[in-house]
Amino acid sequence: MMTADQLTGHSESHLIDVMVGQKNFAVHPYVKQDLLALKQSADAAGFNFNIASGFRPFEKQLSIWNKKMSGELVLRDENNQPLDSSHLTDEQKVRAILLWSALPGASRHHWGTDFDVFDRHALPPHTGLKLEPWEYLHDHQHRFYLWLKENIEKHGFFFPYPQGGSGVAFEPWHISHRATAKQCLAALTQPLLAKQLESAPILGKEYVHKLLPEIYNQYIVNIGGQ
Repeated sequence: MMTADQLTGHSESHLIDVMVGQKNFAVHPYVKQDLLALKQSADAAGFNFNIASGFRPFEKQLSIWNKKMSGELVLRDENNQPLDSSHLTDEQKVRAILLWSALPGASRHHWGTDFDVFDRHALPPHTGLKLEPWEYLHDHQHRFYLWLKENIEKHGFFFPYPQGGSGVAFEPWHISHRATAKQCLAALTQPLLAKQLESAPILGKEYVHKLLPEIYNQYIVNIGGQ
Protein backbone atom coordinates (compact mmCIF):
# COMPACT_ATOMS: atom_id res chain seq x y z
CA MET A 1 0.00 0.00 0.00
CA MET A 2 1.42 3.35 -1.04
CA THR A 3 1.30 6.38 1.24
CA ALA A 4 -0.47 9.62 0.38
CA ASP A 5 2.90 11.30 -0.23
CA GLN A 6 3.95 8.53 -2.61
CA LEU A 7 0.67 8.62 -4.51
CA THR A 8 0.84 12.38 -5.01
CA GLY A 9 4.51 12.74 -5.93
CA HIS A 10 5.76 14.15 -2.66
CA SER A 11 7.90 11.08 -2.06
CA GLU A 12 9.73 8.63 -4.31
CA SER A 13 10.64 6.21 -1.52
CA HIS A 14 8.56 3.51 -3.24
CA LEU A 15 10.65 3.58 -6.43
CA ILE A 16 13.83 1.87 -7.62
CA ASP A 17 16.39 2.94 -10.22
CA VAL A 18 16.18 1.06 -13.51
CA MET A 19 18.50 1.58 -16.48
CA VAL A 20 16.52 2.00 -19.71
CA GLY A 21 18.69 2.84 -22.67
CA GLN A 22 21.45 5.09 -21.40
CA LYS A 23 19.58 6.61 -18.46
CA ASN A 24 18.37 5.57 -15.03
CA PHE A 25 14.68 6.04 -14.33
CA ALA A 26 12.78 5.86 -11.04
CA VAL A 27 10.35 2.98 -11.53
CA HIS A 28 7.83 1.18 -9.34
CA PRO A 29 9.41 -2.21 -8.45
CA TYR A 30 6.35 -4.11 -9.70
CA VAL A 31 6.87 -2.55 -13.13
CA LYS A 32 10.58 -3.22 -13.65
CA GLN A 33 10.49 -6.63 -15.32
CA ASP A 34 7.62 -5.83 -17.67
CA LEU A 35 9.22 -2.53 -18.70
CA LEU A 36 12.56 -4.17 -19.49
CA ALA A 37 10.81 -6.97 -21.38
CA LEU A 38 8.89 -4.40 -23.45
CA LYS A 39 12.11 -2.61 -24.32
CA GLN A 40 13.76 -5.90 -25.25
CA SER A 41 10.87 -6.79 -27.55
CA ALA A 42 10.82 -3.37 -29.18
CA ASP A 43 14.58 -3.37 -29.73
CA ALA A 44 14.40 -6.90 -31.19
CA ALA A 45 11.79 -5.59 -33.65
CA GLY A 46 14.26 -2.99 -34.90
CA PHE A 47 13.34 -0.01 -32.74
CA ASN A 48 15.38 1.82 -30.10
CA PHE A 49 12.89 2.01 -27.23
CA ASN A 50 13.54 5.04 -25.03
CA ILE A 51 11.74 6.92 -22.30
CA ALA A 52 11.27 10.66 -22.73
CA SER A 53 9.63 11.11 -19.33
CA GLY A 54 9.00 8.75 -16.44
CA PHE A 55 8.59 9.60 -12.77
CA ARG A 56 7.70 13.24 -12.18
CA PRO A 57 7.66 14.68 -8.65
CA PHE A 58 4.92 16.95 -7.34
CA GLU A 59 7.20 20.00 -7.53
CA LYS A 60 7.85 19.47 -11.24
CA GLN A 61 4.15 19.02 -12.00
CA LEU A 62 3.39 22.12 -9.92
CA SER A 63 5.95 24.12 -11.90
CA ILE A 64 4.37 23.05 -15.21
CA TRP A 65 0.90 23.94 -13.91
CA ASN A 66 1.86 27.35 -12.55
CA LYS A 67 3.79 28.30 -15.70
CA LYS A 68 0.72 27.52 -17.79
CA MET A 69 -1.60 29.42 -15.46
CA SER A 70 0.71 32.45 -15.49
CA GLY A 71 1.13 32.44 -19.28
CA GLU A 72 4.79 31.50 -19.18
CA LEU A 73 3.95 28.29 -21.06
CA VAL A 74 1.44 28.14 -23.90
CA LEU A 75 -2.03 26.68 -23.41
CA ARG A 76 -3.48 24.46 -26.14
CA ASP A 77 -6.95 23.37 -27.15
CA GLU A 78 -8.11 19.78 -27.72
CA ASN A 79 -6.66 19.95 -31.26
CA ASN A 80 -3.24 20.98 -29.91
CA GLN A 81 -3.65 24.52 -31.24
CA PRO A 82 -2.32 27.40 -29.12
CA LEU A 83 -4.75 29.51 -27.12
CA ASP A 84 -4.48 33.19 -26.22
CA SER A 85 -4.57 32.88 -22.43
CA SER A 86 -4.97 36.64 -22.01
CA HIS A 87 -8.60 36.24 -23.08
CA LEU A 88 -9.34 33.33 -20.74
CA THR A 89 -10.72 33.39 -17.22
CA ASP A 90 -8.87 31.44 -14.53
CA GLU A 91 -11.54 28.74 -14.69
CA GLN A 92 -11.08 28.45 -18.47
CA LYS A 93 -7.30 28.24 -17.98
CA VAL A 94 -7.73 25.40 -15.49
CA ARG A 95 -9.86 23.46 -17.95
CA ALA A 96 -7.40 24.12 -20.80
CA ILE A 97 -4.42 22.97 -18.75
CA LEU A 98 -6.15 19.74 -17.80
CA LEU A 99 -6.41 18.71 -21.46
CA TRP A 100 -2.64 18.23 -21.65
CA SER A 101 -1.23 18.45 -18.11
CA ALA A 102 -2.34 16.69 -14.97
CA LEU A 103 -3.28 18.46 -11.78
CA PRO A 104 -0.27 18.40 -9.42
CA GLY A 105 -0.71 15.44 -7.10
CA ALA A 106 -2.89 13.63 -9.64
CA SER A 107 -0.36 12.87 -12.36
CA ARG A 108 0.06 9.20 -13.24
CA HIS A 109 3.75 10.04 -13.58
CA HIS A 110 3.94 10.30 -9.77
CA TRP A 111 3.62 6.54 -9.40
CA GLY A 112 6.55 5.17 -11.41
CA THR A 113 4.09 3.20 -13.54
CA ASP A 114 3.68 5.52 -16.53
CA PHE A 115 6.13 6.51 -19.24
CA ASP A 116 6.28 8.70 -22.34
CA VAL A 117 8.12 6.54 -24.87
CA PHE A 118 9.64 6.90 -28.34
CA ASP A 119 11.91 5.27 -30.88
CA ARG A 120 15.23 7.09 -30.78
CA HIS A 121 16.36 5.55 -34.11
CA ALA A 122 13.42 7.21 -35.89
CA LEU A 123 14.20 10.77 -34.80
CA PRO A 124 15.30 12.86 -37.80
CA PRO A 125 18.84 14.30 -37.51
CA HIS A 126 19.11 17.35 -35.28
CA THR A 127 15.44 17.02 -34.33
CA GLY A 128 14.13 16.86 -30.78
CA LEU A 129 11.04 14.95 -29.75
CA LYS A 130 8.05 17.27 -29.31
CA LEU A 131 5.57 14.71 -27.91
CA GLU A 132 2.80 15.85 -30.21
CA PRO A 133 0.23 13.50 -31.78
CA TRP A 134 1.28 14.13 -35.40
CA GLU A 135 4.69 12.58 -34.72
CA TYR A 136 3.03 9.27 -33.81
CA LEU A 137 0.09 9.32 -36.20
CA HIS A 138 1.84 10.10 -39.48
CA ASP A 139 5.48 11.05 -39.01
CA HIS A 140 8.73 9.68 -37.58
CA GLN A 141 7.17 7.77 -34.62
CA HIS A 142 4.33 6.21 -36.64
CA ARG A 143 5.85 2.75 -37.17
CA PHE A 144 6.82 2.59 -33.50
CA TYR A 145 3.31 3.58 -32.43
CA LEU A 146 1.75 0.90 -34.63
CA TRP A 147 4.09 -1.67 -33.07
CA LEU A 148 3.21 -0.46 -29.56
CA LYS A 149 -0.50 -0.82 -30.25
CA GLU A 150 0.06 -4.44 -31.24
CA ASN A 151 2.44 -5.37 -28.43
CA ILE A 152 2.17 -3.40 -25.19
CA GLU A 153 -0.77 -5.42 -23.84
CA LYS A 154 1.41 -8.56 -24.02
CA HIS A 155 3.78 -6.89 -21.59
CA GLY A 156 1.19 -5.60 -19.16
CA PHE A 157 0.90 -2.03 -20.45
CA PHE A 158 -1.89 0.02 -22.06
CA PHE A 159 -2.61 3.53 -23.37
CA PRO A 160 -4.55 5.48 -20.69
CA TYR A 161 -5.23 8.41 -23.02
CA PRO A 162 -6.33 6.95 -26.38
CA GLN A 163 -8.00 9.00 -29.08
CA GLY A 164 -11.47 9.99 -27.87
CA GLY A 165 -11.26 7.56 -24.96
CA SER A 166 -10.64 9.76 -21.92
CA GLY A 167 -11.08 13.26 -20.54
CA VAL A 168 -7.48 14.08 -21.40
CA ALA A 169 -6.27 14.84 -24.92
CA PHE A 170 -4.89 12.01 -27.06
CA GLU A 171 -1.38 10.96 -25.95
CA PRO A 172 -0.09 8.14 -28.18
CA TRP A 173 3.31 8.25 -26.43
CA HIS A 174 1.95 7.65 -22.90
CA ILE A 175 1.94 4.03 -21.69
CA SER A 176 0.88 2.75 -18.28
CA HIS A 177 1.50 -0.51 -16.39
CA ARG A 178 -2.04 -1.78 -16.06
CA ALA A 179 -2.00 -3.82 -12.84
CA THR A 180 0.15 -1.46 -10.77
CA ALA A 181 -1.39 1.80 -12.00
CA LYS A 182 -4.86 0.40 -11.36
CA GLN A 183 -3.97 -0.09 -7.69
CA CYS A 184 -2.51 3.41 -7.47
CA LEU A 185 -5.56 5.01 -9.07
CA ALA A 186 -7.91 3.19 -6.70
CA ALA A 187 -5.92 4.49 -3.73
CA LEU A 188 -5.87 8.10 -5.01
CA THR A 189 -9.26 9.14 -3.69
CA GLN A 190 -10.72 12.61 -4.08
CA PRO A 191 -10.51 13.39 -0.31
CA LEU A 192 -6.87 12.30 -0.22
CA LEU A 193 -6.04 14.53 -3.18
CA ALA A 194 -7.93 17.49 -1.70
CA LYS A 195 -5.97 17.20 1.54
CA GLN A 196 -2.65 17.05 -0.29
CA LEU A 197 -3.53 20.22 -2.22
CA GLU A 198 -4.57 22.28 0.81
CA SER A 199 -1.18 23.88 1.41
CA ALA A 200 0.19 23.70 -2.15
CA PRO A 201 1.08 27.05 -3.81
CA ILE A 202 -0.95 26.20 -6.89
CA LEU A 203 -2.19 29.04 -9.09
CA GLY A 204 -5.93 29.03 -9.63
CA LYS A 205 -6.46 27.16 -6.37
CA GLU A 206 -9.94 28.64 -5.88
CA TYR A 207 -11.14 27.05 -9.12
CA VAL A 208 -9.21 23.83 -8.56
CA HIS A 209 -11.09 23.29 -5.29
CA LYS A 210 -14.38 24.37 -6.81
CA LEU A 211 -13.97 22.02 -9.77
CA LEU A 212 -12.24 19.16 -7.93
CA PRO A 213 -15.16 16.67 -8.14
CA GLU A 214 -15.40 17.31 -11.89
CA ILE A 215 -11.62 17.20 -12.30
CA TYR A 216 -11.43 13.91 -10.42
CA ASN A 217 -14.18 12.24 -12.43
CA GLN A 218 -13.40 13.72 -15.85
CA TYR A 219 -9.60 13.90 -15.94
CA ILE A 220 -8.25 11.48 -13.33
CA VAL A 221 -10.38 8.33 -13.22
CA ASN A 222 -11.85 8.76 -16.72
CA ILE A 223 -9.20 6.89 -18.70
CA GLY A 224 -9.33 4.64 -21.72
CA GLY A 225 -8.34 1.02 -22.13
CA GLN A 226 -9.52 -0.15 -18.72
